[in-house]
Amino acid sequence: MSADRKADIRPGRLTAEAYAAHFADHVPPLTDAQALLEASRCLYCFDAPCTRACPTGIDVPSFIKRIAEENARGAAETILESNPLGGFCARDCPTEVLCEQVCVRNVQQGRPVAIGRLQRFAVDRLMASANNRIFERAPSSGRRAAVVGAGPAGLACAHALARAGHTVTLCDARPKAGGLNEYGVATYKTADDYAQREVEWLLAIGGITLQLGWALTGADQLEGLCRDHDAVFLGLGLADTHRLGVPGETLAGVVDAVEFISALRQAPDPGTVPVGRRVVVIGGGMTAVDAAVQSKLLGAERVDIVYRRGPQHMRASVEEQNLARIRGVGILHWLAPVEVLGEGGAVTGMRFARQQLGAGRLAPTGEECVLEADMVLKAIGQRLGNPVLAQCGLALREGRIAVDESGRTSIPGVWAGGDCIAGGQDLTVDAVAHGLRAARDIDLQLSIARTRSGK
Repeated sequence: MSADRKADIRPGRLTAEAYAAHFADHVPPLTDAQALLEASRCLYCFDAPCTRACPTGIDVPSFIKRIAEENARGAAETILESNPLGGFCARDCPTEVLCEQVCVRNVQQGRPVAIGRLQRFAVDRLMASANNRIFERAPSSGRRAAVVGAGPAGLACAHALARAGHTVTLCDARPKAGGLNEYGVATYKTADDYAQREVEWLLAIGGITLQLGWALTGADQLEGLCRDHDAVFLGLGLADTHRLGVPGETLAGVVDAVEFISALRQAPDPGTVPVGRRVVVIGGGMTAVDAAVQSKLLGAERVDIVYRRGPQHMRASVEEQNLARIRGVGILHWLAPVEVLGEGGAVTGMRFARQQLGAGRLAPTGEECVLEADMVLKAIGQRLGNPVLAQCGLALREGRIAVDESGRTSIPGVWAGGDCIAGGQDLTVDAVAHGLRAARDIDLQLSIARTRSGK
């Protein structure tokens, strides 16, 4: 491989017009006429399976009926009452494996009602209106809560607590609130800075003080939060990416996929983000798809997702996989990383061992192959990676915070939710559900304490 080939990671591969087209909404919003027509397909099922499939329990038939009645504001109220981040979830939630998968129209017509697009239609109409406030904050309770992590779980929890009249301090280590909604989701899914517009709408409820650049780095900080507040919620997300654990992982051109996505999301112009000519993405989840598709949109000539198991084992939905293929991304299965190849300190390719499944376990077949690459993106999952949590006395399970059915941790007065807890599904909508669950229990406990104290 020539020297110029191995070093070919650079920005500006495409024209400004191409970048603008590539990073616009990949799913155009519905028009009024399209929304009315799609809403008319809903059967408004009793005990609707779509509602039961939604982690936040949105009354799907109810909001769709309001759209059919040309009451988009009423539809948005129904959605946001159950999920205050309903606008973002409509863009990023894998509805095809949740509510839409169980839609009865699948059986009758072979195609579900477009629930996600209708949800976006209603919320977008509300957000664009002159008066987009639908929630009022309750009178002050005199109680204080701290929320650590301004991602989906933390935002949902903070909003619910503030709405209940509690005073909330919302802390985050990043320069912006939003968590993975801001830093970890493909740009083409969240065009026009939607994540920040949603954050502004959530904070407008009042009673929430946002403190950015604050990271939990010592047990004394958590002790201080517990001392100064009546309740603490941890929505820390997952800070560290798993390592490949193969030779050559430190070569120039090997990048965490989450960091790659974050850099693109924060760039003022996608044309300023460097990308390789030949990109290999390791992983099988939605992050792998987001990273691969965006590499292609940035102008990479060849992009392949490489996964160690078969297509049926990939965490990315079939729809996400199809999106990648439509965008020209190859998906290769049954290949496990063996070594990152390099020359002069930079990536030149990757060597893989072919795998097979026997007796429920993966094993190499003895065959190997090499893929040329000048950029390797690691999308093999994240981990909590914060030793402070164990030092604080928090019980952990499978490397994440252990909680009960209400989101309570092993420390009295401390709740947790989102990706940082054991059993988390790494989905925005699940994180929102965790935040709301904890907020309900916190509000209940604070109300009980207030009644007992007579204050």
